[in-house]
Formats: sequence, C-alpha cells, structure tokens
Amino acid sequence: MKPVGIKDNVFWVGAIDWNERDFHNFLTRRGLTYNSYLIVDEKVTLVDTVKHKFVKESLDRIKKIVDPSQIDYIVMNHIEPDHSSGLPDMMRIAENATVVCSQRAKDGICKYYDCDGWNIKVVKGGDELKIGTRTLMFIDMTMLHWPDSMATYLKEDKLLFSNDAFGQHVASEERFDEELGVEETINWAKLYYANILMPLAGLIKKKLSEVQNLGLEIEMIAPSHGVIWKNPGKIIEAYSRWANFESENKVVVVFDTMWHSTERLAEAIAEGAGSEGAEVRVFHVRKDSWTDIVTEILDAKSVAIGAPTIHNGLFPPVAGFLTYLKGLKPQNKKALTFGSYGWNGNGVKEIQKVLEELKFETLEPLMVKFKPSEEELQRAFDLGAELAR
Repeated sequence: MKPVGIKDNVFWVGAIDWNERDFHNFLTRRGLTYNSYLIVDEKVTLVDTVKHKFVKESLDRIKKIVDPSQIDYIVMNHIEPDHSSGLPDMMRIAENATVVCSQRAKDGICKYYDCDGWNIKVVKGGDELKIGTRTLMFIDMTMLHWPDSMATYLKEDKLLFSNDAFGQHVASEERFDEELGVEETINWAKLYYANILMPLAGLIKKKLSEVQNLGLEIEMIAPSHGVIWKNPGKIIEAYSRWANFESENKVVVVFDTMWHSTERLAEAIAEGAGSEGAEVRVFHVRKDSWTDIVTEILDAKSVAIGAPTIHNGLFPPVAGFLTYLKGLKPQNKKALTFGSYGWNGNGVKEIQKVLEELKFETLEPLMVKFKPSEEELQRAFDLGAELAR
C-alpha cells in the first residue's frame, strides 16, 4: 500500500473502497475513494482523514513516509462521516496533533465523537497557517455542501484541497485525471455533481467567482473523492457550465408502466423527439438508476415524465423518483407529462404539479385512458417533436 507523491513532499495517503455500491442512494457502480493527503514540512500536516474502516489502509501509507504519531496538524475540511469517522483513531495515534477546522466543524466533531482532551484550532475563510516553508490558506465553503465545509489552499504549491467539490465517486488505481482519462474523469465528476451538488448551483457560481477574485493560481486540485486534477481548468470550466444549467439538444424521457400503455407513449414521444434531430435518452425508473437519470437531466433542454395512475394517485416508483429530482432542483427545462389511466388521470396531474413547482416550462399534459390508440400514439409523437423543437 504505497503512498503517491503529488507534489514535492505532498502525498496521497487515502484509501480505495472497491466494493461500495451505494452512497445515500447514489449508485456507486465503480466504488469510491476516501482521499487523505500528507504534507511533510516542519509541521507534518494531514489534510482530511478516511472512513473509519479504512484507517489501517491509510496508516500503512503514512507509515512509509513518517511516524503517524509525529503528525502535528490534522485539517478537517468537512465532518461528514465518510471523511471524519477515521479522526478518532488518528487522534489516538497522533495524540498531540491539533485539529484545524471551522467553528461549525468543531461543533459537529464534538457531537459525533468524544473530543475531550483534543487540541482544536478554529479557522475561518482567509486565515493562514504556516507549517514551515509552506502556508495553508483556508477558504470558506459554507453549504458546499454542508454548513461546516471549507477548502484548504497550499499557497507555495498552488494546490487546492477542495474536499467534496470537484470530486468523483470512482475507485481506481489511477490517482490523476490524465491517468484515468480526462474526459472519463469529467464524466464521473458530472455524475457526482448532478446527484450531490446540483441544488447548490447558485452557491457554486458565487464561490467560483469569489475564488477567481482572490486571484488564486490553481495548478492542481486534490478532492476528497476520486482522482486528482492535473488539469484543473477542465473541471472548473465544467462546473461553470453545470452551475449555469447550460443545456445540450437533448430530450430525456422517464417513465414507469403497469400494462405497457405508458411505455408505448414514452416510446412514441422519444421517436418524435428523435425525428427533430434531438439526442434522446429513455429511462425506466425501476430498471435504470436514478443516479444515471438525473445526470442526463442535468444538461438536457427538455424532459418528459410519465406514469400510470394507481389508487387515484401517482404510481409510487415515479413518486419516489420525483422526490429525488425535486430535492436536486434542476433548472431551465421544458417538460411534458404523460400517462395512462383507468378512472382518473391524477397520476399525471401530480407529476405536472411537481414540474410546475420546479418552474419547468410545461406543455399540455397527455393523458390516455387505457391502451393508447394509433391517434393517441401519433399525438405522443407530435408532442415529442414539439418538445425537441
């Protein structure tokens, strides 16, 4: 278990979780990493810890560089347990270390863990800490994506330890974007952004502007999940696009079905959208992962969401998906609701209500009683074409 040098006397000493497949309902089909970084200077500094059950793996890497008991500072950029649950074990070993974190992080750490006897240094945005020949600068990242969040900038190396920002959920032996493939890394980052950071678009735009105004030169970004960005401009540009909900000429059709009637409408809508030259994606909410669906919705111009009516209401799998979507707050979409019913069309009406709450620009809903006729399928085709146009 070797550490990986990322700058002179700066090392990745994290852990790889090959087997995790779920992170808060986020499908992690390629596992994930818990990144921790060691800076060796006059003061030995660890930036972020790992999930508790991977502490030994991280320690084995640290031991190849320094005696872990000699760590002077442990910077906690964020206290969510996937980052902080390894902290108590680290503090038992590096018992003289000082934990460096925001005030909210201190409050949270002492709520999660027994911090009695710990040395904790509270910092705020703009504060600096000399660790020898190097200087750590702390950047306030409140609500990106927890209230306690911050980032740490290693000034002399122009290296940003960004915590969850710019991360990806992907397990790999590769440690850098160029090794995994820059475009592949962007795709993993898009998946992460869409399912975790999408509702924070306004804050992200503000923070990107703020960092730019600080005049920080960033040569490398080391997030707390995934691989390290040797091409930081690529991911910063992508975040700007995603935060502005810049869209592609794409229609995403999402549905569930009982007796295939709603499915036939979905297929006709997709065919109509494709006839106008749009890129089309079709998803079944019980067969496809919500993780993938919302990632495609992130940069789609239009969406069509359909479901049958059951018990005078919305088919439960679609209701669950809409709850997930609503929490992520996608913006700037045109939309169509559709579905089959037997006694009333309340299912479609409930979808329509959610999309209106999201401030999507909606077409007239398409509600079909029982099996769709050829005329009704043609209407679905035409609406798909209209949605694409």
